[in-house]
Amino acid sequence: MKTLTTTLSFIFLFSLWGIGLQAQDNDRVLPYYVSPDQTGLNEFEAPFYTDKEFDGFNLRIGGSNTLQFQGMSHDNAAGDLPDLENNFNLATSNLDFDVALAPGLRMHLRTYLSSQHHPEAYVKGGYLQMDSFDFIEEGFLSELSDHMRIKVGHMENNYGDTHFRRSDNGATIFNPFVGNYIMDSFTTEVGGEVYLYNGPIFGMIGLTNGKLNQSTVEGDVKTKATFLAKVGYDSQINDDFRFRITGSLMRISEAARIYIYAGDRAGSRYYNAIEPGNFRAGRFDPAFADAGGGEMTSIMINPFLKYQGLEFFGVFETTSGQGSAEPSSRSFTQLGGELLYRFGADEDFYIGGRYNTVSGDHISDGDVDISRLNIGGGWFLTKNVLTKVEFVTQSYDGFSGVYDDAEFSGINIEAVVSF
Repeated sequence: MKTLTTTLSFIFLFSLWGIGLQAQDNDRVLPYYVSPDQTGLNEFEAPFYTDKEFDGFNLRIGGSNTLQFQGMSHDNAAGDLPDLENNFNLATSNLDFDVALAPGLRMHLRTYLSSQHHPEAYVKGGYLQMDSFDFIEEGFLSELSDHMRIKVGHMENNYGDTHFRRSDNGATIFNPFVGNYIMDSFTTEVGGEVYLYNGPIFGMIGLTNGKLNQSTVEGDVKTKATFLAKVGYDSQINDDFRFRITGSLMRISEAARIYIYAGDRAGSRYYNAIEPGNFRAGRFDPAFADAGGGEMTSIMINPFLKYQGLEFFGVFETTSGQGSAEPSSRSFTQLGGELLYRFGADEDFYIGGRYNTVSGDHISDGDVDISRLNIGGGWFLTKNVLTKVEFVTQSYDGFSGVYDDAEFSGINIEAVVSF
């Protein structure tokens, strides 16, 4: 039965691929869409404009494949960690469907074909995006739709800007380094987001149901809706200089579990560091929910500046919350900065560094600190093929147990194909 199911799945996928080859025209660019290649670097939210004409139904089938060679070592105060060998990690792959359905109406669906935590294929999520109401009737509410975007789905939430530059399983071409931030703010929940645009200024409000894994069974702890908000300014000041800054808020008033720093089901990049077998190795979750639930408020500010080939991206994030059994609220602060220099005729090469720290009140260890330094570079062989190399070092201070004076460091080499 399993063999038959697998065979039928492959037949279905190849049938869709055939349909895609017929429907997809490389000269036709999907509207309101970020290309998953070098041309999509630093796009953040999908571009919003009012003068794009609908060129008919267009199905775009894409994908991304990533492989790393890892050469790292780790240690802690007890000196009892198993040795790590220099070797390749499991290749990770994504399959994407992006469809222009009607004027101003686009759909996205992403499937993880292989990941560190789940070797089987499963759907990450997807959404329906509305950038005009012309699919109802041409010119319908045009004055409103010239400034509004609506997204609904079981989708990646738009909290902060770090999720636009992170590695999303096989999709790693927008991340200049191999790993994501220590507090990796990423989750997929059912919800909706409404955007308003006025020139370079934009704002967003959204709600989700607060659940990563969907269920209609009522649990012992009720999960209330999660509130999201974002405001930003993004402008190409002149041919040489672009400036963007955003502020984001996430408020969870009551939840059985809080997923924003533990919602990535694919797994982290620094395989087996400190805790072999932990698919979240190298990351940190403040753990604001216990058996009786919890609450949390997070704020993130992200500046982005690009002058010719010089590029800076920053992170200031503060998060506070508590589990139901905790007597008072705890808080953590995350700071991060990336400085890159892109060079070459089409900025095909880059070098740079990232420094990232997390500090705060651990639920059992009190004041703790985590710091990480990445130094590396990359080369776009084509707009769809990127190779990266980085040196990473990460250390823990104030923790007990396996993380007592723990640290890891080493070299990672990553190659990605994205189309």
